[in-house]
Parts: sequence; C-alpha cells; structure tokens
Amino acid sequence: MNTKNILYIFIVLALVLGSCAPATTEVPPEDTPVVPPEETPVVPPPEEPTPEPPAERKLVRLIFTQEFDTLNPIYTNMWFSAITQQIWNAWAWDFDVDNNPRPILVSEIPSLDNGGISPDGTVITLTLRDNIVWSDGTPITSDDFRFTYEMIVDPNNTVASTYPYDLIVSLETPDAYTVVTTFEEPFAPWVGALWNVILPAHILRPVYEAEGTIDTAAWNWEPTVGAGPFVFAEWESGSFARFVANDNYWLGRPKIDEVFIRFVPDDASQVAALLAGDGDLGTFISYSDIGALEDAGLDIFSVPSGYNELLFFYLHPENAHPALFDVRVRQAIALAFDRFAINEDLLLGLTEPAVSYWDNTPYVDPSLSPWPYDPERARQLLDEAGWIDTNGDGVRDKDGVELVLTYGTTTRQIRQDTQAVAQQQLAEVGIQVELYNYDPDIYFSGYGEGGPAATGQLDLFQYSTTTNYPDPDTADYLCSEIPTDESPAGVNWAALCDEELDRLFRLQATQVDFEARQQTYWEMSRIMYEQVYILGVWRDPDIWAVNERVLNVELSGATPFFNILEWDLLP
Repeated sequence: MNTKNILYIFIVLALVLGSCAPATTEVPPEDTPVVPPEETPVVPPPEEPTPEPPAERKLVRLIFTQEFDTLNPIYTNMWFSAITQQIWNAWAWDFDVDNNPRPILVSEIPSLDNGGISPDGTVITLTLRDNIVWSDGTPITSDDFRFTYEMIVDPNNTVASTYPYDLIVSLETPDAYTVVTTFEEPFAPWVGALWNVILPAHILRPVYEAEGTIDTAAWNWEPTVGAGPFVFAEWESGSFARFVANDNYWLGRPKIDEVFIRFVPDDASQVAALLAGDGDLGTFISYSDIGALEDAGLDIFSVPSGYNELLFFYLHPENAHPALFDVRVRQAIALAFDRFAINEDLLLGLTEPAVSYWDNTPYVDPSLSPWPYDPERARQLLDEAGWIDTNGDGVRDKDGVELVLTYGTTTRQIRQDTQAVAQQQLAEVGIQVELYNYDPDIYFSGYGEGGPAATGQLDLFQYSTTTNYPDPDTADYLCSEIPTDESPAGVNWAALCDEELDRLFRLQATQVDFEARQQTYWEMSRIMYEQVYILGVWRDPDIWAVNERVLNVELSGATPFFNILEWDLLP
C-alpha cells in the first residue's frame, strides 16, 4: 500500500468518527442571557375556497283537474289549455289584476289618440316591440302575426273557430314591426278577441308547406319554441307537464326555475294534494273545501272572470229532440230544476243561479232574475205543449216520442251531483233524463274531433263558459258558427240559429258607443232568457288556492298567470 492510499484511509476514518461523536454544547457565561434560537415561522398552506352549495331549484307546482287536449290555442276550447299561454307563450297584450289590457308584444295598446285605431274604427294597427324573440332567439315579427291569421282562416286546418279573423277584409304587414288589420265595419270587441294566439312561423310554416295543414304538427303537443317566460319541457299524458325558465326571455329570466303541472282526476285529489303540501296552486276549488284549505294556511282568491255555469239545449233543426223546439218545454225544464237548492246545499249559499252570459257585468238587463223553482207551473206548460204521459209509465210522450233527454257533462263531482238533483226533479214532472259523464279532454273536443257536445250527441249539456272577457262579445250563438261536416270549425255547439239574435250579436260588434252597445246586450239577454236558450246554474268566479310559500302571485280573470314572471318562493 503506498503512502497516498494510507493517507486517504486515515482521512476517511477521521470523518466517520467525527460524524458519530456526540455534539458538544457551548455553555455561555452565567451573566450572559440565554437567547433562544430563532424559530422559522410555520406558514399554513393556503385554504382551498369552500365551494358554494348548488342553488336549490325553485319549482312551483300547479294542480290541474283537467289535462290539456292540445297546447296549440287555435285548436282548443279548453280553459286549462288557454290559461297556460302566459306561461310558455304570449299574447299581443294580456290583462292585469283589474282586467285592464297591458302591452306585451306591442309597444302600446292601439287607441284613437295614438293612431292605432282609425277614426271610423275599421282599422287597427299594431306596432310591435323591436326586441321580442322566440325562446330559440328568432325575432318575433309581423310575419308571425300574418302566418297566425292565415292558419286560423285556412280551411285545411280544423281549428276550433275562425271568429273573428274571418271578419278581417285585409291584413297588411308593411314592415317587420307593423300589423295593419282592416274590418269592413268597426269591430268593438277587438281588445278581447284579437291576437290571443301567436304561432311561430319559422317552426310551423315548413310543416304547412310539406303537409298542407298544421293539424298534426308535433308543435301542437310539444311546443318547444314559445314566446313566454318559460319553455315547454315535457308532457307525460295522464300525469304531468313541465315548463322550465326561458333564458332568452326578452323581459328577463323569471325568478322561478320550473313550473310543474300535475294532472289529477278530480276535485278531491286536488284538495288532498294542496293540504298535503304536494301542490302550490289549484283552481276550481269547491266552496265546501275553502274552510279546510284556509285552515291549512293556503290563501284563497275569488277572481271574477265572466264565467257562469250554464245548461245548454241542443237545438239543431234536423236532429234535436222535438220537445226542445217548444219554448214551453224549455221553460218547464227551467221551472222544474231547483237551481236555488243546488246553490244553497251544494255550494253552501256562497253563489247563486246565473241569469245570463253576462252576470255581474253592465251587459245583462237588470230587470231579469233567475227562473224560479215552480214544478206545478212546469207541469202545466208541458200539458199545454201536448207532452202527456199516455201510457202511465211516468214519462211524458207526444206523437209516439218519449220525453227522454240525454244530459252530459264532465266528471267533476259538483257537476255529477247537480246532474243527480236535476234527474230526480225533472222525473217528478214527467221528464226522464239519462246521465253521461266524460273526461274533459273528450267532452271539450270540437266537432272535428267528435266531441259529444259539439256533435249533438247530447240534448242537454252543461259547463262553465265566458265571453271574450273582459269584453262581452261571444261567437257562441252566431249562425255562422254552427259546425258541420263540411265546415267543422265553429263554437255554436247548441246549433241554434235565431236570426234576430244573430243580427243583434253582429250589431253589437260594430257599436263603439258604450250606451248603444249596452242596450243591444240588454235586448239579447232578454231574448235568451225568455226563450231559455241557456239556463244559468250558478255564477262561477275562479276560486284559487295558493300556498303561502309562493310570493308575488296576482291573478287576472282574463289571463290568470299574467305576472308569473314575478312569482318567487320563500327562502
């Protein structure tokens, strides 16, 4: 081993031994203060930001006792379909809590002062807002209004009614934001009758061009493009429908994220859902259920809407029951049916029999009162009319025809109870009544869909109806509105053509002077009352129950959900 290697070994050993030796601690002198060694401050790791919990979806649950028949408003007569328009679509104008019109798609309500109505009242000009869009972002323009008009009056579309669009003599769209509607004569009811439906031309025109009709368009049941604060999401037949917030709504996103509509079979199911907290809003509340709902903390709203529960007589000259052509028989039915007892016993005395279409408005002759209950007078009138029980079976007859009438309505319990009372009371004067009940989507189907009331399958039929509220105009008794196989559009399901009444209905539509129009309505209400073309069963304001957790709810009689954009939930 050479000297270099030996030296290297000694160096390594020295280093190893030094590293293993205990460390020596230097003790400072006694008079020197001990200073602890400085500690390196411990810096905690940066905190991860706590993620915000996902915002809970705000969902309002509506309870409907009738399921839609369609969501395309030009095809339906059903109230539950119509009231959803303010959820997912829009009218040119809707009506506030006081039933005053307020502009929606138009920049202002047409008037004489702003030039929207011509001095002679025959031309109505709409000026559209320039920022309105469909839910898919497509601008809403005058082309959509023109297309809507064309679809309503086109005979290839089996619509519920062409009125009043069939009175328009010309419709012009000089630019994207102007719609000029011209009538042959002044049309006084325009604010209640026009532009309460707008169809998206860019969605439905390709369907029409391909098929020649929009009767079977998917949009009728799945309107995934609309113009309202919510957008259609889903409809499960027999169960529910959903509408979700429209992020493209031109007035701003609604405060609610989703409107969930649950369909229930009857009033009892609705009340049970509201009491259990499974629903936030319901309507057509029976008077007998109001107390329990109020005790459970729900708010009750009674909203005048022009509705009256009426009994109609089928009067088609070719196939109606011959007894009903005699006014004395119709009067006898009115006298034998104790509607006062119905209102007192079934409706707790909280309403009363209606006199006409126009109860609680200035348009019903104030001298009229409901037909009284007088079964003895009813028997006398039936005898005078020649309807006598000749074979002793308890049912009157004449010329070999038995006085047996069919009487239909929906499955709503109060209506079925009313039918039972009427059946018993009419039997006491010798009129036999056979009762029929239908699911609403079938019952309210139009002539083209084979609806039992619309097609004359019933001698008597009952439901609640209104005018073009808040305007008193209605097409229900125009001769031109009687549906036929050749022209199935029409809402005159009674098939009545009284030429004098038809003349007066057409006259009032041209009368812009209030007092003159009122006098015409008084004359019409007297004719309909004396002839018993309809029989009022009860006055029928909309009764709503609303869970107190839903905020900012206002309800209009004409467009109930007019302010749904502002609805919110308690935090």
